[in-house]
Amino acid sequence: MNYRMIVFIMGQILRIVGLCMLLPILVGFYYGESHVISTFGIPALITLAISFAFTVKKPKNRSVYSMEGFISVAASWVAMSAIGALPFVISGEIPNYINALFETVSGFTTTGSTIMTDVEGMSRSCMLWRAFTHWLGGMGVLMFVLAVMNSNDVRTMHMMRAECAGPNVGRLVSKSSFSARILYVIYIAITLLEIIVLVILRMPLYDAVIHAFSSAGTGGFSLWNDSIAHYNSPAIEIAVAIFILLFGVNFNLYYFMALKKFSLVFKNEELRTYLGVIAGATGLIGISLVGHYGSVAESFRRTFFMVCSTITSTGFATTDTGEWNNFAQTLLVLLMFVGACAGSTGGGMKVSRILIIVKTGIRELKYIVSPRAVATVKMDGKPVEKDVIRGASNYFILFMLIYASSVLLLSFDTFSIEENISAVTTCMNNIGFGLGRLDTSGNFSEFSVFSKLVLCFDMLIGRLEIYPLILLFGIRRKY
Repeated sequence: MNYRMIVFIMGQILRIVGLCMLLPILVGFYYGESHVISTFGIPALITLAISFAFTVKKPKNRSVYSMEGFISVAASWVAMSAIGALPFVISGEIPNYINALFETVSGFTTTGSTIMTDVEGMSRSCMLWRAFTHWLGGMGVLMFVLAVMNSNDVRTMHMMRAECAGPNVGRLVSKSSFSARILYVIYIAITLLEIIVLVILRMPLYDAVIHAFSSAGTGGFSLWNDSIAHYNSPAIEIAVAIFILLFGVNFNLYYFMALKKFSLVFKNEELRTYLGVIAGATGLIGISLVGHYGSVAESFRRTFFMVCSTITSTGFATTDTGEWNNFAQTLLVLLMFVGACAGSTGGGMKVSRILIIVKTGIRELKYIVSPRAVATVKMDGKPVEKDVIRGASNYFILFMLIYASSVLLLSFDTFSIEENISAVTTCMNNIGFGLGRLDTSGNFSEFSVFSKLVLCFDMLIGRLEIYPLILLFGIRRKY
């Protein structure tokens, strides 16, 4: 195990986090918030000091394999969450450190679950940092580091595998660092486009920036207690819904579109399934809620937004889903597990992984009926490699084991079984809201310290897709 290289990688990631803390200081100065120097200056100095200590001496052996890549990423996410919580504590806006940690982990993992009972009381600088953690965590802090550094290609691929979501990670171009730059350019461009569109639709600039950061990371933190519903604007709702839908698409497809390789986009089975599920769920839920909203237009308007917000794991809200019927709420919960596309900023198990698991099950049924039949699992018309199939199946098994264990641990709390199940579901799939007291109008403040720590672990497990965190805290192979 190359521990020195792991520390070096952590130092580079923490440097980015420390520098990013300077942005809220500028915003605080603009809005006349005198506390920003201590609130963000102290954590920034601590982070940069740790980064300097970790990187002042470059390791002689700079080799990185799967183990080093996974552990360095997991350790960095834990470290930046622990440090990122300090501004909330120092400012006194979330004085309890565990609550601040929960909010920060929820931010970086783009979950959007909150312990805040009155988010509108936060200062502008802390509000920006809260939303900016979504934007940083959406594409991944490590991806940003890879985008600005020239690294050995083998080393970067091992690290990309640890942070990128989906059953398989590939490069857009020959160098992984160039791939990271391309992805970040696309990410920044769509974020800026959303800010411009929201401002055109008469959303204040500060509000537009906050919601664009949250949309880009498919996180869901808003600066209003009633989220997007605050604006009561169909135009803004449709615009935000379309953008979060776009952020839930595999970013590789945008690169193909830029190269005018439209056939690769149209033939993408995951994209077609993703859009089909959204259309189908919107239709089914919309029809079931016509009586609730009194008109077809209103029902489908609310439904389309909430379906996009749920399947992409964003967590924005335009209505109280706690008032929906059982069918509509159940379908939303199922969408939480499906999630967005691989290679996007969305959460969940990913559409491609679900497709592989379903197709593998169908193949096994064919073997049972006809043992001599030759059946292969295909995606986009091409056979899926055995390693990818095995990985998807193993991921599902581990996911369900951790899911069941987390629900059991939360049972020591005072919440109902329904609420415990929905809490683990929303945190492991990085959604943001659940059922009962955790619906779109609720929050997680009433959970015990122990339960909040379990849910923090679940959020990190969901964002890093299990293996990095398991390797960090579990039994590791000796080298």
